[in-house]
Amino acid sequence: MPEVTIAAADGGSFSAYLARPATGKGPGVVVCQEIFGVNHVMREVCLDLAKQGHFAICPDLFWRQQPGIQITDKTQAEWARAFELYKGFNEAKGVDDLKATLNFMRKHEGCTGKVGAVGFCLGGKLAYLMATRTTADCNVGYYGVGIEAALDEAKNIKKPLMLHIAEKDEYCPAAAQAKIKASLGSNKLVTIHSYAAMNHAFARVGGQHYDKASAELANGRTFDFFKKALG
Repeated sequence: MPEVTIAAADGGSFSAYLARPATGKGPGVVVCQEIFGVNHVMREVCLDLAKQGHFAICPDLFWRQQPGIQITDKTQAEWARAFELYKGFNEAKGVDDLKATLNFMRKHEGCTGKVGAVGFCLGGKLAYLMATRTTADCNVGYYGVGIEAALDEAKNIKKPLMLHIAEKDEYCPAAAQAKIKASLGSNKLVTIHSYAAMNHAFARVGGQHYDKASAELANGRTFDFFKKALG
């Protein structure tokens, strides 16, 4: 079954969508959701990673507010709800849930024990925090929102980190991008890719700013990164 249940560190439990590689063996990737929950887009990300030979697991990070959120970016009402959930999200507890997911995946039958993370938007920052607060083997963030406010944690990065930055991102403006690059650019563990003329969520299939060429370029870089870091 694609749905699994994970015990939270502070009590209770939450669901996660798990896609398995055809061979039943391989490294793992924790997928950190956007503000729309574990929706069709996030599940497709997991399936794509599974095709590349990974276990890919996307935990429900909004479960403390409302379990099972699966909304889209197609209506104003859904956008309004997504921002409500974003504002109500407890980031520290979210990272704790990602740690629990990381530990779950490492112990899962067939997993090699090597597990990385990838995140988008809200999840892009969470992927950065996975690099600074967890033992994930590698991490990738797509157009993370708010990374510039957590750069004091960069000293904790011990494993490879890749960031995809959209140069026209309205949620991570030029000043924030410059701050990120100035702080992380000289770190040998960090690789930063910038995408000229791209807006936020350029890799979200079906989204307003989706750009096939840039998305394929970023995804190719991510898959190569995972292959090298996770084996």
